Amino acid sequence: MSKKESYLKIINHYENCYQQYGDTSKGMDWPNLEDAILRYKIMLEVIRDKNAQNTLLDFGCGTGHLYQYILDNDMKNIVYSGLDISSKFVEVASEKYPQNLFYNSDILKEGEKIPNFDYIVCNGVFTEKRELSFEDMWEYCQNMLIALFEKVEKGIAFNVMSKAVDWERWDLFHLPIDLLVDFMTKKLSRNFIIRNDYGLYEYTVYLYK
Repeated sequence: MSKKESYLKIINHYENCYQQYGDTSKGMDWPNLEDAILRYKIMLEVIRDKNAQNTLLDFGCGTGHLYQYILDNDMKNIVYSGLDISSKFVEVASEKYPQNLFYNSDILKEGEKIPNFDYIVCNGVFTEKRELSFEDMWEYCQNMLIALFEKVEKGIAFNVMSKAVDWERWDLFHLPIDLLVDFMTKKLSRNFIIRNDYGLYEYTVYLYK
């Protein structure tokens, strides 16, 4: 199986979850709503200046649940846009929130079509590897982070599964922190925060310019 076919299987997996569970947290393959909401909170805490207007790209936006969290919490300092490689998800999100701009794009192939943002958040983009090997997923993750970091003025937030667990699932991407830190410091930035304080079997990274 080629890498491209494996990536397509990840997209198909999420679309199948949506077909089975509808426009819910399970439809985005999160186990429950409570944990999903906690992830939205942690992702948005990458924003340092809460009083300034910040443009934000929700990368891998699905059907726009992060934007609903922003609305529910009256976060007026965020100018939201979404991007997803799934045309189905972008169609649904655009119908729900026509006031926002949504991109249906592959940043590795069409990066020039995507403008820069103050912040980019990637919630769940790197948590599942499905049929990809660890090595192929790690290569994909590095390429994506390099492409994304070129598109931000201030910083990005992303989450991956932790290695500090009782057991690892074959379909999830459990990334050693030291491997990630070595990559970030050599290729991107030494200015980062690792969040491992919110009770889930993952960690979130804030990587700043």
